[in-house]
Amino acid sequence: MTRTGTAIMEIDHVAKSFPSADGTNLSVLDDISLTLHEGEIVALLGKSGSGKSTLLRTIAGLIPPTSGEVRYRGRKLTGANPGVAMVFQSFALMPWLTVQANVELGLQARGVPAAQRRTAALEAIDLIGLDGFETAYPRELSGGMRQRVGFARALVLQPDTLLMDEPFSALDVLTAENLRTELMHLWAEPDFPTRCVCIVTHNIEEAVLLADRVLVMGSNPGHLIAEVAVDLARPRDRRSVTFDALVDELYGILTGREETEAKPGRAVVTGPLSHPLPAATVGGLAGLIELVYAYDGVADLPELADELAFEVDDLLPLVDAGTMLGLCTVEDADVTLTDEGRNWFTGDIQIRKQIFASLAQQRAPMVRTIVRALERSDDGTLRDDFFLDLLRRGYPADAARAQLDIAIDWGRYGELFDYDVDSGEFILTRTGVEA
Repeated sequence: MTRTGTAIMEIDHVAKSFPSADGTNLSVLDDISLTLHEGEIVALLGKSGSGKSTLLRTIAGLIPPTSGEVRYRGRKLTGANPGVAMVFQSFALMPWLTVQANVELGLQARGVPAAQRRTAALEAIDLIGLDGFETAYPRELSGGMRQRVGFARALVLQPDTLLMDEPFSALDVLTAENLRTELMHLWAEPDFPTRCVCIVTHNIEEAVLLADRVLVMGSNPGHLIAEVAVDLARPRDRRSVTFDALVDELYGILTGREETEAKPGRAVVTGPLSHPLPAATVGGLAGLIELVYAYDGVADLPELADELAFEVDDLLPLVDAGTMLGLCTVEDADVTLTDEGRNWFTGDIQIRKQIFASLAQQRAPMVRTIVRALERSDDGTLRDDFFLDLLRRGYPADAARAQLDIAIDWGRYGELFDYDVDSGEFILTRTGVEA
């Protein structure tokens, strides 16, 4: 399939904010403009919290922008986008419906007659390789097969644009790779029933494998920071020099410190809601610092990931934790230990705890918030509900709990505070009082 240049979707200076519990607004997207054209696959690449999924739902017309506008074929959206269909990370199948009934859902909602629905659904099921499973229920299918149903349910609508929100991230590595390959084979067919694909991903290699353009998003709030063209013939070879060069380029952009630089007119706020803690334990972070130290303090992260048999994206939370705490810096695809990072690695256990405690209080917003709140409490204790209520203003309940658990791990290691899991109580320690 070739790009014609005809615009399907236009996103024009879109911003989105949500009201929080304290009456203020939480900005999720800021001044985003982009165009999706016929004949292209576009990847939205960014870390967790960069607003990728919110942007995708805005394109779908499921979430109205706070400002700016979204246009489909030149017409401003005022509701659900009639020209798109979505594939979700969680499959989102109706467990009480058969494969065929699940695929027919969208057509049924559009009022398509039963006989026509059946014919179209069976064709879509055959297209994605699930013929023979029409009468099966989702519980009878593997994860890969369930996601195939998700693809069929979207493609049966023959949308102008297929929107995919991390569609392979819930699958095992081999199944995900197989589905990516099959999607590219289908895309190459002249009768593929969609003209454009937009995929949300945090996986750099996936973006380079699939996309013609990669739009990199930054955080706090979500905004576009780079557009990278992928001018590689398909099928793409992960081992090629040009593929590696693009991965390195995107890795450098994604791990850059742009999120700490103020855009004109945008204030930089370093709080628990705007700057979440990376999903990294102290032990995992220590392992990364040790590996970089073994490379004389400077390591190429894609090479390091390859040696460890990881995807480069698997190291991102550890890298983010190291840069947040000032233990390392990142430029392009190289991570370099700072003096603090070297001192932390080479010091004895007490020195390491002291360094970590100092850096966590200075640089980790959630840890700093907990310590300050405990210092201001009457007896140096507070229930975890207090902090969870604060976090739920900006995160779903499970993400709020995850943020608190990371803070507990970091705070305990630095002996800033303790946490009683039975009572759900934080207790300030001597180190925290003196800091």
